[in-house]
Amino acid sequence: MEDPYQAYDRVLSRIELWFDFSCPYAYLASRQAASLGVPIDWRPMLLGGVFRGIGAGDGPMSSLSMAKAAHNLRDMYRWAELFEAPFAMPAAHPMRTVRALRVLLALPHATWPDAIPAIYAAYWQRGEDVTSDAVIRAALEGAAVASDDVLHAFARADDDDLKAELHARTAEAIELGIFGAPAWIVRRADPARAPLLVWGQDRLAHLAAILDGWEPEEGPPPGGPRPFSTALRAHDGAMLDVYFDVSSPFAYLALTQVARLADQTGVVPRLVPILLGALFKELGTANVPLFTFPPPKLRYTGLEMTRWGHWWGEPVRMPRKFPQRTITAQRLCILAADRGWRVQLELAVALARAMWRDDRDLEDVATLGEILDACGLPRAWLEGCSDPAVKQALIDATAAARAVGVFGVPSFVVDDTLLVWGQDRLDLVARALGGWKPAHG
Repeated sequence: MEDPYQAYDRVLSRIELWFDFSCPYAYLASRQAASLGVPIDWRPMLLGGVFRGIGAGDGPMSSLSMAKAAHNLRDMYRWAELFEAPFAMPAAHPMRTVRALRVLLALPHATWPDAIPAIYAAYWQRGEDVTSDAVIRAALEGAAVASDDVLHAFARADDDDLKAELHARTAEAIELGIFGAPAWIVRRADPARAPLLVWGQDRLAHLAAILDGWEPEEGPPPGGPRPFSTALRAHDGAMLDVYFDVSSPFAYLALTQVARLADQTGVVPRLVPILLGALFKELGTANVPLFTFPPPKLRYTGLEMTRWGHWWGEPVRMPRKFPQRTITAQRLCILAADRGWRVQLELAVALARAMWRDDRDLEDVATLGEILDACGLPRAWLEGCSDPAVKQALIDATAAARAVGVFGVPSFVVDDTLLVWGQDRLDLVARALGGWKPAHG
């Protein structure tokens, strides 16, 4: 009988899922891997070894602001709820998983589809101590992994060849540009084509499009730019605040989708321009977080900008001048609020496109004047940006953003309670407007 991998490779590609049991998002990804409908090549690695190997220290979680750390935890629970995956943050997290990973490597590969979810369940469902041989053994035997296979795996787990294999896999992950988990590697049928890296449990739609033939760095997915996968009507009285600064490429991408979100859901958004740099300073965050990323993550972030631009049908490229001071641009967005949210949004999108599509300088007054002209708005607003009331309005908006837990842009607050961060979470915003209330906020 032909190996299913060989049959699949002849047609398109193979998907590898690189993981470590210590990563909650890798656990969530493992629960959804089968939904792609293709064979999954499971690739264990030492996530801590990846972090050290790329110069990321103990990883990004160790340096998050309190607001971002709190939101990340909520985000984990939200995705667990959406995936219908039992999930509980263990009190002892993070736990060392090197023993569990070596035992897994020592097991027959045919047992992995049972062994991997069993160890994940011990860690992320029951919060058990997966550094313990007894816990690992009980998890495997509970998943009907043969006792002889388990005994043999524990007998081999400390062998030098197993240690070397785990280190080699981790080194391979680094060579592939992996900087975190879960990391999906798509290997195309044509060996001349470089493998594609996709990061995150929340990129299943991108993976499905890649399997359908999408080349994410080259243009839109098959069938053209994608709509939201969740198009619900907003519940009665729904409210949506959109916090943004046009200095952010991802805020730019989000702004291009706000009108469509409003039209599909029926919500009337309130656009809230803020000073992102001032917010970062108050939170103790680097003024330009991109500059703090290890090189593999920085490269991937550039790919993400391109991919999302193609996904939404909104070209994006890194401007030659970056970062840019957008204080005047943001004050113009404050002034535009009196013309209604659609006019305000049109101006915000025009400003963001000027920077992130057209490589223009938003610090240049002449450029700002030309953008106002194109939007049919008065150039006199440039002088109005010096009005103390306008300055204070932007300061107040930034303070209000911090008060509701905003730590970056774009951020969306639904019904004054649910904070969602990132243009890649617009589907969650639509769900919340439609009445979804995640159990963990």
